[in-house]
Amino acid sequence: MTRGSARAQVPHGGAERYAHAAATAASTVVGEYSTSFGRATRLLREPVRGHVRVIYALVRVADEIVDAPDLALTAEERAAYLDALEEQTLTALRTGFATDLVVHAFAHTAREHGIGPDLVRPFFASMRTDLHASRHDERSYATYVHGSAEVVGLMCLRVFVAAPDADDEMRAHGYERLAPAASRLGAAFQKVNFLRDLAADRDDLGRAYVPGLDPHALTDAQRDALLDDVDADLAAAAAGVAALPRSSRRGVRAAHDLFAALSARLRATPAERIAAERVRVPAPTKALVVARTLLPAGWR
Repeated sequence: MTRGSARAQVPHGGAERYAHAAATAASTVVGEYSTSFGRATRLLREPVRGHVRVIYALVRVADEIVDAPDLALTAEERAAYLDALEEQTLTALRTGFATDLVVHAFAHTAREHGIGPDLVRPFFASMRTDLHASRHDERSYATYVHGSAEVVGLMCLRVFVAAPDADDEMRAHGYERLAPAASRLGAAFQKVNFLRDLAADRDDLGRAYVPGLDPHALTDAQRDALLDDVDADLAAAAAGVAALPRSSRRGVRAAHDLFAALSARLRATPAERIAAERVRVPAPTKALVVARTLLPAGWR
């Protein structure tokens, strides 16, 4: 593509040009941080892909405020930045404008798809928890998983059910019908991350998310119990994934299957190794998992 043809796709109007710049900035943020997610989102059709990347860009910015280890910020300063990001996001939901490009892009997506404060506030509440809580009981764990992961799945679902290829029934009732599956899928992703990142969360951040689990003395039985929970969530989510419009079905199936592969790899890894290092799915395996989602159902 020539420079001229690329420029021709950029809107000329002030508001549209700013929105385009904001969406480009959000896409750049996602591209810098995520490999597995990037693979999965490439299977989403536009405009769904762009909207989902915008949602994850805001999530990533908030996560960096809270967790980036090399920021020379106190916990109080991180809290102030997080509060400011939440306030700017909520304001942008009302006005449709933000000076922060990622927030502006998120507000554009949110206003178009009905993503409101009922999903935004729990997300920021969970992020804020990371600044003062290093351990969880069953109640705070469930609240944290809901705000940090389930609501993100629900934000994405708002986009999926409003896609151009969604039928009238999906647009009218799809969100309520598929919300439980979207929540379970988001929860599965987060719980897998808790186990995969056990050593880093313990050593770099001083946190242990799973109630009753000693990150210094993980046992195979504890590993299996957590992964049983994860696999139950993934199984519950599978039917919901299959019911999504075609514009999102393959991308979400790829994400589902990538995390299922990570769950299986963790289950085959001794607990002492999980407690010492980050377990990864090899790149060729990831590529194979994604490729399988492109095959007809009977060929997988």
